[in-house]
Amino acid sequence: MTATPGSEPAKDARTGPFLLGIDYGTESCRVAIFDVTGRVVSFASTGYPTSYPHQGWAEQQVDDWYRALIESSHVALARSGLGAGDIAGIGYGATSATLVALDGAHRPVRPAMMWLDVRASEQAGRAPRALEAMARPGRARGVPASAEMFPFKLAWLKEHEPEVYRRAAHLLDAPDWLGHRLTGELRVNENSASVKMYHDRTIGGFPQDFYASIGSADALEKFPQRVQPLGTPLGQLTASAAADLGLRPGTPVAEGCIDAYAGQIGLNVLTPGRMALITGSSHALLGQAPLSVADSGMLGTFADAVIPGQCTVEATLVSSGSSLRWFRDTFAPDLVEAAERQGSVAYDLLNEASSGIAPGSEGLVVVPYFQGTRNPFPDSRARAVVWGLSFGHTRAHVYHAVQESICYAVAHNLRYMADNGYRVESLVACGGATRSAQWMQMHADVTGLPITLTEVQDAVSLGACIMAATVAGAYASLTEAADAMVRPVSTIEPDQRRHDDYAYFVDSYIRTYPALRDLQHDMSEHLASGLAG
Repeated sequence: MTATPGSEPAKDARTGPFLLGIDYGTESCRVAIFDVTGRVVSFASTGYPTSYPHQGWAEQQVDDWYRALIESSHVALARSGLGAGDIAGIGYGATSATLVALDGAHRPVRPAMMWLDVRASEQAGRAPRALEAMARPGRARGVPASAEMFPFKLAWLKEHEPEVYRRAAHLLDAPDWLGHRLTGELRVNENSASVKMYHDRTIGGFPQDFYASIGSADALEKFPQRVQPLGTPLGQLTASAAADLGLRPGTPVAEGCIDAYAGQIGLNVLTPGRMALITGSSHALLGQAPLSVADSGMLGTFADAVIPGQCTVEATLVSSGSSLRWFRDTFAPDLVEAAERQGSVAYDLLNEASSGIAPGSEGLVVVPYFQGTRNPFPDSRARAVVWGLSFGHTRAHVYHAVQESICYAVAHNLRYMADNGYRVESLVACGGATRSAQWMQMHADVTGLPITLTEVQDAVSLGACIMAATVAGAYASLTEAADAMVRPVSTIEPDQRRHDDYAYFVDSYIRTYPALRDLQHDMSEHLASGLAG
């Protein structure tokens, strides 16, 4: 369990009322307390493990999540010096397309299938034909047909674990499990519904024909029956949840959302022109556009996902920070040990070793599709590629090339958006990548866009508290709350010369996946047949 060091202001600088935000990420449950002006009061984080039973699978235990929430809530409250009655509202974000199956007594019947779990490749392969057959294709086409998406996991569960599927009375996305655990209410948050479940009000909600075509029609009967916009009042904290968390029963709880979208709110990217860059285990690009963009056919457009009457444009890199973590743990365990002795982190040592390497890493290109790819083309069978290696390359070169690959993927998605009429003028960034000035400068140089940093880098937690502020009555709307609680502090400008140098390598990166796609699909089928045998 950790807290953000040096981030808690003096008690006399705080302005009530106070708000509690919950962030269920891939690796930990983070609880934050902010005051109504957006000043941080306290943080606490408690981790939980992920299991990988087979290639492409990823699972977590729901009970581990709740234990982590209890621990983080008590520590954050204790560090704040506040009492339970000082918390005026609660908001939350969590990983999405994370399938939680509960029985009639609301107990989990299997481990949660995590968002990065891509076992449902076969089921996702049915989606293109199913979308073509929809009575009104419309906006639902904007949802990537990736194996990680919620409907395909439902179909996989029904086909491969039929007894578990039968016992499951409720099939929930992780944010909706948390909302139920806090309030007792069963809802589908419209953010998850639009982005991960093909829900669209203009086509009648959930497209039943589509769900039937991929093999999960009756799953809709196991969904909560009400879809609710994020940030609106969900309910009140139950007595049992309050006792567990050390909070006050009856505290208002806001309808939550996907963690990355809470980060978008926490960066105040709620109007067109700017785009949020949420960094962590994955990278997410999120921005707002007129509702008409959702009708364009561009992949990654979602009507009403954040602001009713607007379209949200998204592109996600499935593996970004997790790619660097894999490299560190696999190829630099000595630096991990050295960093621990020095009181630093291994990434700082790797950054120092690679700081003088020129753009393009001397002809080394990495494509970071360790768990497949979602944008700008969904392919759960794609895998990471490293090419251009020579005896002259060192560990530092490979690390540098992995960093560059993530920036190339961001640039690729921005090009795709521009080709489809959606142009981004600047980025607003948060998350783990912002701790590396070198890597953030690389993001700016590769994309050619200025990147703004805000005062509170834990934007997901702040976004959760912005939603909490609206249900607490401190502000009349999300946009009003975000304007008041989010403050920019600096901007990283791109180096035009380096941007020009990077153009060739971005082109080379973009050409790699199409050149190897068929070969990778053959390998995927070979491995799958071996697993089946």
